[in-house]
Amino acid sequence: MVNQKKSDNMGSCLESIVCTSCKKQYDPIERHGLCPSCEKVLFAKYDLEKARENLTPKHIEGNRCFNIWRFNEIMPVKEPRYRYSLGEGWTPLLHLKNAGKKMGLKNLLLKDEGQNPTGTFKSRGLCAAVSKGCELGIQEFVIPTAGNAGAALSAYASCAGVHAHVFMPEDTPSLLKNEVLAMGGDLELVPGLITDSAITCKKVAVENDWFDVSTLKEPYRVEGKKTMAFELVEQLNWTVPDVIIYPTGGGTGIVGMWKAFDELETIGLIGSKRPRMVTVQSSGCAPICRAFEQGKKSASFWEDAKTIAPGLRVPAAVGDYLILKALYESEGTAVTVDDSEMLLAMKTLARQEGIMQAPEGAATYSGVQQLKDSGFVDSSESIVLFGTGSGLVYPEIWTPKRKI
Repeated sequence: MVNQKKSDNMGSCLESIVCTSCKKQYDPIERHGLCPSCEKVLFAKYDLEKARENLTPKHIEGNRCFNIWRFNEIMPVKEPRYRYSLGEGWTPLLHLKNAGKKMGLKNLLLKDEGQNPTGTFKSRGLCAAVSKGCELGIQEFVIPTAGNAGAALSAYASCAGVHAHVFMPEDTPSLLKNEVLAMGGDLELVPGLITDSAITCKKVAVENDWFDVSTLKEPYRVEGKKTMAFELVEQLNWTVPDVIIYPTGGGTGIVGMWKAFDELETIGLIGSKRPRMVTVQSSGCAPICRAFEQGKKSASFWEDAKTIAPGLRVPAAVGDYLILKALYESEGTAVTVDDSEMLLAMKTLARQEGIMQAPEGAATYSGVQQLKDSGFVDSSESIVLFGTGSGLVYPEIWTPKRKI
């Protein structure tokens, strides 16, 4: 399905592709991976002065679509016919009244990304990457995945009429494997972790000249993820919350939102205030948390990664320096939770709020309890948890045989 609803007078104000490290700029009409000069992450750069002519609250709240293309002036696809959509984005911002009351937090909110088309926030990034890739003439896409990103790539490749090649750990939950196959993806199972899948994926991508949409190894997935921040500030009447708590594996979401806040301020939609950004990781795989505690600017590889949350079982992140930058600049922090705490949080959110969250999203609820106990947050602050996926994606966790 292509979004046909008229949503702009201007179109994308994409200007160039710029390296987040060495600052070299590249032509946006060419295909890009990592920076050719320093092998760091590339970002899309926009003419924000031009974009602000259209991006006023009145204009945005008028005749605009309710998907990731709502702010199309600062999204990377130029031609409207390539703005594919399955209805991703514009997920609800829910007030956790019961759970918040028990915790002593008056303004505890959850952005429920589980209501995206493939059940997780991965829909946003892969929608943007496939759409821009198709505009650049790409027909073959490849990805290493812990599961959800592979399902999302398969969905949007099917929607766009192109091909998805997915490399996934052998022990990925069966539903995620079946999702890829059901939507026509070419699935290859790899022994080990997502980092092992990435090694195989990279080799095959080079051999076949496929477009590698690995986390932050091309400039467009992050553009889809940043739309979470666009929606959040609009849902909060053009303000930012005091704290954002985010489950972090590869970290595209936290990196994308931090980028989005700068764009929104330049355009004039928000002021200079920023949320304190908080990373939550599993105690069985916490490279970002360890690096933050040590005051480092990058994270070392986490050996023997283990957790029930596939999306958090990421022992190395290519955007580690960008995640840590967001934490330091926002005066945020990083916390770990163990698997038993995630399971308890899943149960609590289901029974107190009627929300079935995946373990990754539930980890944020465990994290906020730690932050309340330590005094990092107080009862009057607005706190947004990002529930990155539906609990229905992991049916085996809810089996009566498992204690939860």
